[in-house]
Amino acid sequence: MSLALFLTFSVALVSLIYLWVKKKYSFHAENGFLYDEPSFPFGSFKGVVTKTHPVYIMKRIYDKFKGKAPAVGFYRLLSPSVMILDLDLIKTILIRDFDNFHNRGIYYNEVHDPLSAHLFNIEDQAWRKMRVKLTPTFTSNKMKMMFTTVLNVSNHMVEMIKSEENLDMIEVKEILAKFTTDVIGSSAFGLNLNAIKDPNSEFRRMGRKVFNTNTNVILKFMIFNAFKSTARKFGGRIFDAEVTDFFTRIVKETIDYRLKNKIERNDFMDLMIKMYIEPDENGDKLTFNQVLAQTFLFFIAGFETSSSTLTFVLYNLALNQDIQDKLRDEIKSTILKYDNKITYEAMNDMKYLQMVIDETLRLQGPVLGQIRIADNDYQIPNTKLVIRKGTHISIPTYCIHQDPEYYPEPEKFDPERFNEENKKNRHQMAFTAFGSGPRNCIGERFGYMQSKIGLISLLLNFKFHPTEKTQVPMIFDKRSPILAPPDGMWLKVEKL
Repeated sequence: MSLALFLTFSVALVSLIYLWVKKKYSFHAENGFLYDEPSFPFGSFKGVVTKTHPVYIMKRIYDKFKGKAPAVGFYRLLSPSVMILDLDLIKTILIRDFDNFHNRGIYYNEVHDPLSAHLFNIEDQAWRKMRVKLTPTFTSNKMKMMFTTVLNVSNHMVEMIKSEENLDMIEVKEILAKFTTDVIGSSAFGLNLNAIKDPNSEFRRMGRKVFNTNTNVILKFMIFNAFKSTARKFGGRIFDAEVTDFFTRIVKETIDYRLKNKIERNDFMDLMIKMYIEPDENGDKLTFNQVLAQTFLFFIAGFETSSSTLTFVLYNLALNQDIQDKLRDEIKSTILKYDNKITYEAMNDMKYLQMVIDETLRLQGPVLGQIRIADNDYQIPNTKLVIRKGTHISIPTYCIHQDPEYYPEPEKFDPERFNEENKKNRHQMAFTAFGSGPRNCIGERFGYMQSKIGLISLLLNFKFHPTEKTQVPMIFDKRSPILAPPDGMWLKVEKL
């Protein structure tokens, strides 16, 4: 090829790419939406991971357009998305018009990446069937059956902390992650993982591997979600082969052992095995890969979100000693009413404990937002704006939780925001830490339970204080998929 021909071809190719990108980035303007100006190739997310956490970018867009329109456009790489700003519209989308927004549009690959094909990601009838099958696992009665198991693990955590030689500065985030890892191991797999005492626990290592992301992993996830069909065609995998092999082996060994020895337990795996070997009323049984994916979801959702919540509760209590003392007094006085025993009923009677957790979920909750995708064109009520079929919808949970219209002085830690009167006077969609509507978090009860048990055990035995390594104010780790401190959570622990 001559130089002139090569240059001509190169210019033509660059021009075509430019026109294609320009067309992509004209989507919101053509549909009449106010929108955040994109920058190639990251769209609205320039600087994500390398300079800032995605939640700060979403908050910038939210604050810029709040009050100007019920919804605003932005871009994930080249893909147009719509952020819903109006709480009434959020309620309409998540509840009344759920049938048009029942899918999340998140990449999964049942064939090449079976761990990804779990309840959170799967779509349409597959999701509906799986949701119905799994719902009985998380009833109040099931939680009550698991209560003692979680309490025993929390007691082991307390003993481990007491055995530490230096409590003047201790990294609590890792301890809490080990606690929730052991809880999930016992509740889901019936295994005594002993991650609390074993720093080399394989389960804990795999948990770190899933959540210790880097720039390449996050960019891969964004690209797979922007080009799902192409990624599936070429066998795109979100999860590392080592993680997949580990959980495949553990689930298979657990199923084989229980079936061989006719072991039945009131836990998550027990329900999975029954659906694996026994057909339902329609003659359907779960495949092994379906059991594998749901068990994996239970693990990653149960250990990381709850350990993150517990970490930030202790952080907030360390910075607010009066609130910590008030909560400890409630725990002690409530237990006295129940013959000085920590019981399921006593836990549920601790109203201030619930308020403290909810205020933490408002300030530093693991759920940054909710994602939906439009199945069909959707005209926003009382406007001419139309959300086009296939467009991603973002419900900016974190941004709403930080909005001074709903929470005056939003940076202040104030559990009284969640007393009954204040909750009653606030819009239903102003607090959605576990989502809302038919596709809300199925494990909400379990998440609250293990967080409450962990806090009860810790606050009865220790008092928590900030140290010179405690970050104030908190700047979130830009590499973490959920909100997390960048260098661990360092607190002083005082024995009581």
